[in-house]
Amino acid sequence: MRIGDALMILTFIGTAGSGKTTITSEFGKYLEERGHKVSYVNLDTGVKNLPYNPDVDVRERITVEELMKEGYGPNGAIVESYDRLMMHFEDYLRRILELSEKSDYVLIDTPGQMETFLFHEFGVRLMENLHEPLVIYLFDPKILKKSRDYCFVRFFSIMIELRLGSTTVPALNKIDLVEKIEKYKVYLEDVDYLTSRLKLDPSMQGFLAYKLCSFLPEILPPVRVLYLSAKTREGFEDLETLTYEHYCTCGDLT
Repeated sequence: MRIGDALMILTFIGTAGSGKTTITSEFGKYLEERGHKVSYVNLDTGVKNLPYNPDVDVRERITVEELMKEGYGPNGAIVESYDRLMMHFEDYLRRILELSEKSDYVLIDTPGQMETFLFHEFGVRLMENLHEPLVIYLFDPKILKKSRDYCFVRFFSIMIELRLGSTTVPALNKIDLVEKIEKYKVYLEDVDYLTSRLKLDPSMQGFLAYKLCSFLPEILPPVRVLYLSAKTREGFEDLETLTYEHYCTCGDLT
């Protein structure tokens, strides 16, 4: 489904192991089964195998593995790969934009090392030149151990939106591994509850998180938290609905 002539562009971003590639593949299949034409973009120069067939793939020009044979270390190879890709930025932008001629959705799978996309000119310029891209920030339930961890993911989502200039939605991924999802929801959705728990943390980090979360309601963008599972497809309908809302005139994604 299109909203007027608008192509729906979803960019999945998150740390290594957060499930970006799997979500890209499974959500794409879900959309295709519902009659949508989906195109896939792989921006990870380090990935070896993909569960989907990319329409645009940066590995056509350079891979981390090839650069490591030149003597680069893993991290250096990742940075160097994006330096070289930058020389072909206009071509990649053109090819991604051309997907609008045959697709309802374009799903963009970003590098496993999130900082490569966030801090390199390639990622920022790409987001600036696409039409209203929706960024889905995936985080793993394993990182949510303390109250201040919930504060971190909410603020990090805001920082991603600030950096990329694109509407960013936080998404707790792999919820099939979670036993009591309500516990996670109350910390992620009820800022007053989170703040009250942080007030009980005597550490300096707890105090910092408490002060930050105290004004979180003033700066939170109007988006809701998603809860996703590529294994069970839980949350996929909500993600599809939120995407529709983003591209229609609704505006408010709460």
